[in-house]
Amino acid sequence: MSQEKNRSNQSMLDLIQQLNDYSYAYHVKDEPIVPDAEYDRLYRELQTIEAAYPDNIQEDSPTQRVGEKPDSGFANVAHTVPMLSLDNAFDNESLADFDQRIRKLIKADHLVYCCEPKLDGLAISLRYEEGRLVRGVTRGDGLSGEDITSNIKTLYSVPLKLRTKTPPAVLEVRGEIYMPKDGFEKLNALAIKQGDKAFVNPRNAAAGSLRQLDPKITATRPLVMCAYSIGYVEGWDQPESHYDGLMQLSEWGFRTNDLMARAEGAKGCIEYYEMLNEKRADLSYDIDGIVYKVDKIALQNQLGFIARAPRWAIARKFPAQEEMTRVVGIDFQVGRTGAITPVARLEPVFVGGVTVSNATLHNKDEIARLGVKVNDFVIVHRAGDVIPKVVQVVIDKRPDNAFDVVFPDVCPVCGSALEQVEGEAIIRCTGGLVCGAQLKESLKHFVSRKAMDIDGLGDKFIEQLVDQELVKTPVDIFTLAEKKDTLLSMERMGQKSVEKLLTSIETAKSTQFNRFIYALGIREVGEATARALTSYFSELDTLMAADQETLVEVDDVGPIVAQHVRLFFEQEANRKTIQGLLDAGVVWEIKQQVSSGELPLSGKTYVVTGSLSQFSRDQVKDKLQALGAKVSGSVSAKTDCLVAGEKAGSKLTKAQSLNVPIIDEAGVIALLTQHGAI
Repeated sequence: MSQEKNRSNQSMLDLIQQLNDYSYAYHVKDEPIVPDAEYDRLYRELQTIEAAYPDNIQEDSPTQRVGEKPDSGFANVAHTVPMLSLDNAFDNESLADFDQRIRKLIKADHLVYCCEPKLDGLAISLRYEEGRLVRGVTRGDGLSGEDITSNIKTLYSVPLKLRTKTPPAVLEVRGEIYMPKDGFEKLNALAIKQGDKAFVNPRNAAAGSLRQLDPKITATRPLVMCAYSIGYVEGWDQPESHYDGLMQLSEWGFRTNDLMARAEGAKGCIEYYEMLNEKRADLSYDIDGIVYKVDKIALQNQLGFIARAPRWAIARKFPAQEEMTRVVGIDFQVGRTGAITPVARLEPVFVGGVTVSNATLHNKDEIARLGVKVNDFVIVHRAGDVIPKVVQVVIDKRPDNAFDVVFPDVCPVCGSALEQVEGEAIIRCTGGLVCGAQLKESLKHFVSRKAMDIDGLGDKFIEQLVDQELVKTPVDIFTLAEKKDTLLSMERMGQKSVEKLLTSIETAKSTQFNRFIYALGIREVGEATARALTSYFSELDTLMAADQETLVEVDDVGPIVAQHVRLFFEQEANRKTIQGLLDAGVVWEIKQQVSSGELPLSGKTYVVTGSLSQFSRDQVKDKLQALGAKVSGSVSAKTDCLVAGEKAGSKLTKAQSLNVPIIDEAGVIALLTQHGAI
């Protein structure tokens, strides 16, 4: 035996062992350890070697068998007609070759094919006798499978009795059981919440659900069965075409795929592929390709079978949505809300139709759940325009130099402290006023109507100011008068626009304490909480120095909000920015501290609706809240009073139906005047 033949023989033996291990994990244990694309690649490599050295083909080669024997736990049942695999076409050229080859065999100028989405689930065979379901068997090794009838009966998409008065004496229907995407996401969310292991993908979840020994568990899983062929029949004249046969199954109560269609020749099949590939990402279920079948049953019978597959059918694979690659490092990105997201840097890999070099790991908990380390081999998933993500670690391929992922101690952008609230997975940067990653969103909030209320600073203009580095912190807004010439040169900024903006900025320097605190953008500190804080702490220095125990004494402030407030004011960069705002001239009237219980409208709930002429709704809300009232956005039986302006609408109608006291604009002005708010 030549040296080259020896090397090829050893490669063949290694591939057989590797593929059989992967096949066992996938078909028997329902725990795939590599993506389908990796298996297909190694399978084609083995086929090439065996074609060159056919005398060396081993009996246990996966090319000599359809699949693995099923695991124990269910009775083994032989299929009346074997459930064989399909050959694959990976491009337009191989699909055209398939069409040409079978046309040559049957001496036909053209052929009509039935095209069906290739569902990514578990193949099943259902046997009906006199119209009643008697058995459901998994594909198994193609010759026999597991009897899971009790589990099959829990699926509402499987008819227990055919919807016909004249059923065949015997009918075996082949189909795919799969789990829709939304059901898969809900199942995994529940598993993670309960501390259980999440499924890798919907196919894995469907297989695991069907092989539960307790049918009650299967009944809780969102499984669907879709019929794709008639395997065997007695006592019925089967339609002349595969497509018509599926239409008959649909009438008898089976689900069939609504994207199934006929196509003429290779050209029609390619057009169908392009159409379905565009729809793929938006489907409610996973598909990994298309199955093309010669439509005429008589031609199927004429073409027959080869060792492991029918000659009259072929599967066209889509670009793989899952691929295996290596994690070469971890970067930490800061989102616009301060969320720290770990991102895996990958050895570039082609997946989902594009080359991917980064994939999200979501958060610290997800890294722990996956058990991923730097230098690990991982499976990356990408579907459509969805951000690529790491879904599984290939533990068997973990190298000796793999090491743990270490989260940063401070924000990688601004150096501020990081915060993680108990019970939450997300870790956030606390430097909202100074973090460059959060700057645009922070500024948009800072100038908004309910905060500093600076007219003329719209979202797009703020983005321009940041992009041109004219504004790097909120303090810079109050120095824009020094950059008037630059502002005049900006798009859509004439003399009047700039003067109006600078006047609005100057006016905004005189604000209210609660608006200032709200404008800072402290996490979970909304308008009501800001008002509660400034009512309790009459001075900024006192609020900034408050510890967590003191903060939780404030109405509407719990332990979590107190933690956010304390961490925000502890950051030196935030304190420096606040001092900069004060130095720039931002001021508010210092009011004498009054406990909420002493305020005249304390404990009362008001709703303001409709158009007001003398004050805006926000101004009326502010004045009511200053008197201790709670201002709600909706009317309920607990509402104490509705302030109804012009065109009050549905809130007025509801208040009338609930007998809630109603006052108009004159009434609320009288109320505010009575208590000295005007």
